[in-house]
Amino acid sequence: MPELRFDDGAAYEQVMGVWSRSVGEVFLDWLKPPQGLRWIDVGCGSGAFTELILARSAPTGVQGIDPSEGQLAFARTRAGARGAVFQTGDAMALPFPAASFDAAVMALVLVFVPDPSKAVAELARVVRPGGLVATYMWDMLGGGFPLDPIVDEMNAMGLSPTRPPHMEASTLAALQDLWRAAGLEQIESREITVQRTFRDLDEFWTLETKSPSLAPVVAAMPAADIATLKQRLSTHLPADSDGRITWSGRAHAISGHKPG
Repeated sequence: MPELRFDDGAAYEQVMGVWSRSVGEVFLDWLKPPQGLRWIDVGCGSGAFTELILARSAPTGVQGIDPSEGQLAFARTRAGARGAVFQTGDAMALPFPAASFDAAVMALVLVFVPDPSKAVAELARVVRPGGLVATYMWDMLGGGFPLDPIVDEMNAMGLSPTRPPHMEASTLAALQDLWRAAGLEQIESREITVQRTFRDLDEFWTLETKSPSLAPVVAAMPAADIATLKQRLSTHLPADSDGRITWSGRAHAISGHKPG
């Protein structure tokens, strides 16, 4: 299976950055973190969630880590992300000593990491005793992924969009097992459902097919197949009287604390 690469920060922002912020706002409301913490945002991508941390949690510092310099270059241009420090890094081998942060988070990342258990162990390692470790991830196996309408219709047509390597890590049961295996305590979890409204089917198509998992497949499709796919989507995604399409995404969130 080809590796999914998220290198175009501006395109990712249009596709998933908007979704990520919607879930991230609910996620932070649920976490209720104290102000003045030192944060690390692992797999920060375009900086959508990093920006939320800065806007809502009054941190003393935020470190953003991502393997894509293209994504980080976009993150550094965000006006709301000034004050954060962004650098390339591997979620399974974070370039920081133990106990460097008060809170370690991942936003829509875990299913893409080659070894999710190693990534969660790294999150736990770099927080201080008593520190917070948390994530949210689309329910990839339960129909919660916002791009599922396109993915489902592509599969029905015999097409094969690239899928994340560890979608099983998005279930609540798997997340709870990962958090327990990392030795975390006071574990809590929940579902988060958010909605996004698109002006019409064309806007939904234009924005959502910029995803790295879909864009190469769409680019290789004959025009007739694209027309068929869009027609199938119009049945899957009924519009309101003004032509607008509203779709939901559902994520699983979990938090825990490093033993003090």
